[in-house]
Amino acid sequence: MTSDLGLPPVLDPQAAREVLLAAPRGYCAGVDRAVITVEKALDLYGAPVYVRKQIVHNKHVVANLESRGAIFVEELDEVPEGATVVFSAHGVSPAVHAQAAERELKTIDATCPLVTKVHHEAKRFASDDYDILLIGHEGHEEVEGTAGEAPEHIQLVQSPDDVANIVVRDPAKVAWLSQTTLSVDETLTTVAAIRKRFPLLLDPPSDDICYATQNRQLAVKEISPEADLVIVVGSRNSSNSVRLVEVALEAGAKASYLVDDHTEIEESWLEGVNNVSVTSGASVPDDLVDGVLNFLAERGYPGARAVHSAEESLIFALPPELRRDIRAAQNKQA
Repeated sequence: MTSDLGLPPVLDPQAAREVLLAAPRGYCAGVDRAVITVEKALDLYGAPVYVRKQIVHNKHVVANLESRGAIFVEELDEVPEGATVVFSAHGVSPAVHAQAAERELKTIDATCPLVTKVHHEAKRFASDDYDILLIGHEGHEEVEGTAGEAPEHIQLVQSPDDVANIVVRDPAKVAWLSQTTLSVDETLTTVAAIRKRFPLLLDPPSDDICYATQNRQLAVKEISPEADLVIVVGSRNSSNSVRLVEVALEAGAKASYLVDDHTEIEESWLEGVNNVSVTSGASVPDDLVDGVLNFLAERGYPGARAVHSAEESLIFALPPELRRDIRAAQNKQA
């Protein structure tokens, strides 16, 4: 029997702590395909294999592939004639394909099939002589690749603020497309502003923002409202990762930060923080997320509880030119 001396109960300062882990997170089908493409190309052809631009926007993935013999270049004039070059998941314009042919480069196109779909839409709208409003970020490789499909028909719209300055030939023949990694909500806001100016605006035949981008944004919305802190793992040049930080804040998180890995987490972020939520962009391998969870565990935070908001089972086949060469190598060995 114990006596109550009228003292307040002793509370465990860690008892109320919680870590939520977004699911899905990390690699999407297009990123997985692109990374495996470079790995298989190195195995099949041997180093070096050249890659135009970062294969995906993650510095750790790029560094790992470099350690295996991949050489990343900005433009094709850095690639020796006749060498093997992989095009990144973000896609390239027809002009880049033409330059590769001129230099007699062996090309492997790792463009995400969902980006390729947007390219096809751009060509179709252009063939029907529409003015195409491409919603996206200036300078992003994906935007440059899509715009290159029909440069005389496409103009970039970065936000609703740009809508007033749009000039088209025929208001009845205007269509819109978008970069696949944008914020869903922001894109819809921009589309609404465009439609207000051009009521006959034609939509793409299907949503351009990729399923993985949408799923990761929905997952962040679920784990952010009660969060004192949301940590998003991803590189700063990753559009979809940057968007996750913005979505977390809009969904109610008190604070949200983007980190490449656990070494970038500042101890001061955890002061007074009980509820931490963690997610990662579509080009982030799981081991980087594990590093963040271990960092939190070492500071007294419990094991993460996964919050499932969607299931993903999509897998893309490797580029046909790579599959052909793999089959040829296997037949030769047989």
